[in-house]
Amino acid sequence: VQLQASGGGLVQAGGSLRLSCAAPGRTFSSYVMGWFRQAPGKEREFVAAVNWSGGATYYADSVKGRFTITRDNAKNTLYLRMNSLKPEDTAVYYCAARSHCSAYGCNDPNYDYWGQGTQVTVSA
Repeated sequence: VQLQASGGGLVQAGGSLRLSCAAPGRTFSSYVMGWFRQAPGKEREFVAAVNWSGGATYYADSVKGRFTITRDNAKNTLYLRMNSLKPEDTAVYYCAARSHCSAYGCNDPNYDYWGQGTQVTVSA
């Protein structure tokens, strides 16, 4: 599965962005999809995940209520809508795919496929 993230950019605090992750191919709908981010000098961290149908979503506490993960299986595309952005949201954002979540959830980094990342910078 090839993943290509886009939509990053520079935004002021309080602003919004929508990230997209294109996944060409007929198997997109069979994967759990997730977003992770990595800030300079920090480890990659989980942001959000969505199951194959879009019916179940999972969020990190730091983004709950501000970010929304969705998917459009007809378009083979994953989205991350980010509202009320904060400077601490500045990071490179990666989309990722896995066949199923572990017994402990979807927030571990053991995804099978990763996109190249898109930079999000939030100015104060």
